[in-house]
Amino acid sequence: MRKEGCCLYYSRKRPITDLPEEMTTIWSCTNEKCNGWMRDNFVFSAQPVCAQCNSFMVKVEKMLPILTNTSPNQEKN
Repeated sequence: MRKEGCCLYYSRKRPITDLPEEMTTIWSCTNEKCNGWMRDNFVFSAQPVCAQCNSFMVKVEKMLPILTNTSPNQEKN
């Protein structure tokens, strides 16, 4: 027997419109068939390569939700 109202759906997702955004420096893949990119403050090398296709990456800016990297390993080699 199923109890009414026993299964409630809780979503942790917040609407994107509620998140503050800022222009963020990212590394974008140079391969036109790949859409790989990563935030500059999350890379571990001075010149990263794309994790999806191993192509070179270039620095560009993109409007993204604000994130803070709290990792102690932020130094780029």
